[in-house]
Amino acid sequence: MGALTLGRLALLAALAGLLLAPWHGLENGAADLAAWPSGVAAPLVTLLLGGDRWWLWPIVALVLGAAPALMAGRAPGRLLAWCGAAIVALVFAQGYAIGLHGADLSMFGTVGPQPALGWGGALVIGGALGLLAAGFAAQGRFGGDAFIAFLVTGSAGLLLLFVFVPLATILAAAVMDEGRFAPAALTQRLSAAEAWSLACVSTHQGCGVVWNTLALATLAALLSTAIGLAFALLSARGQVRAPAVFRAMTILPLITPPFVVSLALIVLFGRAGLVTTALWDWFDIPRSRWIYGLPGVLLAQVLAQAPIAFVLLEGAVRAIGPSLEEAASTMGARRFTVFRTVTWPLLRPALAACLLLAFVESLADFGNPLVLGGDFDVLSTRIFFAIAGARNDPGRAAALALLLLALTLGAFALQALWLGRRKYTTVTGKGDSGVPAPLPRGLKFACGAVAWPWMAFTAVVYGIILVGGFVRDIGRGDMSFTWRHFLTGFEVEWLDGPAFRGSAWDSLFTTIEVAAISAPLTAGLGILLAWLLARQAFPGRRTLEFMTMLSFAIPGTVVGVSYIMAFNLPPVELTGTMLILVICFVFRNLPVGVRGGIAALAQIDKSLDEASATMGGGALQTLRRVVLPLLRPAIVAALAFSFVHAMTAVSAVIFLVSARHNLATVYIVGRVEAGEMALAIAYSTVLIVVMLAVVLGIEKLVGRAQIGRRAATPVPATPMRAGA
Repeated sequence: MGALTLGRLALLAALAGLLLAPWHGLENGAADLAAWPSGVAAPLVTLLLGGDRWWLWPIVALVLGAAPALMAGRAPGRLLAWCGAAIVALVFAQGYAIGLHGADLSMFGTVGPQPALGWGGALVIGGALGLLAAGFAAQGRFGGDAFIAFLVTGSAGLLLLFVFVPLATILAAAVMDEGRFAPAALTQRLSAAEAWSLACVSTHQGCGVVWNTLALATLAALLSTAIGLAFALLSARGQVRAPAVFRAMTILPLITPPFVVSLALIVLFGRAGLVTTALWDWFDIPRSRWIYGLPGVLLAQVLAQAPIAFVLLEGAVRAIGPSLEEAASTMGARRFTVFRTVTWPLLRPALAACLLLAFVESLADFGNPLVLGGDFDVLSTRIFFAIAGARNDPGRAAALALLLLALTLGAFALQALWLGRRKYTTVTGKGDSGVPAPLPRGLKFACGAVAWPWMAFTAVVYGIILVGGFVRDIGRGDMSFTWRHFLTGFEVEWLDGPAFRGSAWDSLFTTIEVAAISAPLTAGLGILLAWLLARQAFPGRRTLEFMTMLSFAIPGTVVGVSYIMAFNLPPVELTGTMLILVICFVFRNLPVGVRGGIAALAQIDKSLDEASATMGGGALQTLRRVVLPLLRPAIVAALAFSFVHAMTAVSAVIFLVSARHNLATVYIVGRVEAGEMALAIAYSTVLIVVMLAVVLGIEKLVGRAQIGRRAATPVPATPMRAGA
C-alpha cells in the first residue's frame, strides 16, 4: 500500500466522520439514531452550520487542508503528518477542556457543555491517524511502507488511549493526598511495612505482600510451565492414545472461572471437605486449614495456568523443523542427546513466554487469593480492599499497583536476559521432510509421571464441579439428585417459540456476544503487533512492546476502576455500554497474543520475508501469504485464550457491568454471595461445556501448522529385474 492510497482512504474516513456519522455519543442508542441528522445524532457539519460547536471549525479546516494535494495525486509528507497530528491533538484537547460542565475560553466567552465523542469523532480520529501514517511513509520512514506505518501509528494510538490513559489516571492518585499534590506521600506508601516486612523470617507474623506475591508468582510460573511442558511433549511427540480426550482434559482448567476451582478445592480439602473428612474417618489424620494460604492459592493458580503453557508449548514443539533432529540422529546421537542439544534449546522462546505469562498472570490474579488466601495476603487483594473496602484509599492502591508494575518489568528483563541474542530459527524457505524425533524413553516416562496424575487430579476437581450442579447442596453434604438449579438458571418454555425464562439466560447471551466480538479482535491485533515487534525495525519499538504488557501487569480490579475513572466523562465516555467490556477484554488479553506470536516468529526464518520482498510482495502480501499460514498455533492460542478469558474474567469487569449488560461471572459471584452455591456451580458447568465446544471448534477451523512428515513413510521395495 502506497502513501497516496492510504492518504486518500484516510481522507474519506475523516470526511465520513464530518458529514455522515453522529459526532457526539449516543446515550439512547436507536432512539437517538431515529432523529438523525439532528439532535444528539447530528454530524459535525450539521452542528457547525446550525451555529453550535463553533470551536470545532479548525478540525474541518485541517481535514480540508490535506484534500487538494491528495486529490491531485500528490502525498506531501510533512503536510499530511502535521494535519493528522494536529487533528488528533485538537480533538482531545477540546474534549478534555470542554466537557459536561463547559469551559471558560476567556476572550471568547463561556462555551459548552459538550457531550462525549461519538462514531463521527472516532472516524475523524482514525482518518487523522491514517494521514499521519501516510505522511510518515511519504517521508521514507518505516521503509516507505504505508501499511507498516499505519499499523505502528494506529496500534500506538489505541494503546495510548486504552492502556496508558487509564493507568495514568489511577496512578496519578499515588502522588495525591486529600486532593493535593504530595510526592512525599508516594515515598511513604512505597516503603510501607505492609509491603516489605520480613517478620515471617524471625516471628510467626506474615511477611510483606511484595515478598508473598513474588514467592507465589515464581512458584506458579515454574510449576505451571513444567506441567505444561510435560503435557505438550506427550501430546506432540508421545504418541498418546485418544488424543481428543487428552487435549480436552488438558484444557479443562483453562475454560473455568478461577473462583469455581477454588470452591471445588474447598469442597475437597476444607476442614469439612470430602478428602479431609475421609482422612479423619479412615486414618485419624486431624482436620486442618492448610488449603487456606499459599498452598491452596498456588494449587488453584497452577490448575489455571498450566493449560496456557501447554497450548503455547505444544505449538512450539510442533513447529520445530524435524530435519535438525533427524540430522543429529544420523550423526549417531542418542534420543536424549538429540533432545538436550537440539530440541530443548529451540524451545527457549516459548518457555520464556510461558514463564513470563504465568508470572504476570499470578501477579494479576485476584479471585483465587480472595477465596483461598486466608492470612496470606498478596498485592492484588490488598489493592482490591484499598479500593472497595471500608477505607477507600486510591492513593495507597495506586502505590501498590506501582510495585506490581515493577515486579512485571523485572520479569520482562529476566526473560530478555535469558534469551539473549541467540537465534531460534527452525522454519526456513527450504523444504523439510524430516521425521519428528520421538521422546526418549526415560523422558517420556517422566512426562507421564507428571501428566497422568495431574490429569487424574484435574478430573476429580471437575467431577466435583459437575456433580455439584446436580445435587441439592454439595457443600453441606446433601447429595440427593435434583434438576432444580439448572431449571432456575436455564428454564425454556415453548409458546409460539422458545421463551428463555431462566434467570441466567440474559447474562449468558451477553457474555457469549462480548467474547465472540473481543476474541478475534484480540488475536488479530496481537498477531499484528507480534509481527511488527519481531520483524520490523522502527523507532520506539521497545516502547511499543512495553506498552503491550502494561495491561497484564495490573490486577483486574485496578483495570476496572481505572476504566471507570478514565471513561466516565467526556471526551471518551463508555461506562454502561457493551463497548467498554469489549475494549477491556481486548487490551487485557492482548499480551498473550503478542508473546505467543513473538515466540512462534522466532522459529521462522526471516529469509521467507526477504524472498517475498525480492519477488515484489509488499508487507501486507508477505504477512497474508507467508507469515500467517505458519502462525496457526499462535493464532489458535490467542483465539482460545482471549475467548475463554472473556467468558471467565470477573475482577476486571465487576465494576464495568450494568443492568443492561451483565456477564456470566458477575452473575455467578452474585449467586455465591447470596449463598446459592449449587446454582453457581450449575452455571459454571454450562459455561465449561460452551467454552470447551468453542475452543475445540476454533482449533478445528483454524487447524495446526505441520512441519515435515508426521510419521515415517515406508518406501516400497522395487523388484530387481533379471540381468540388472
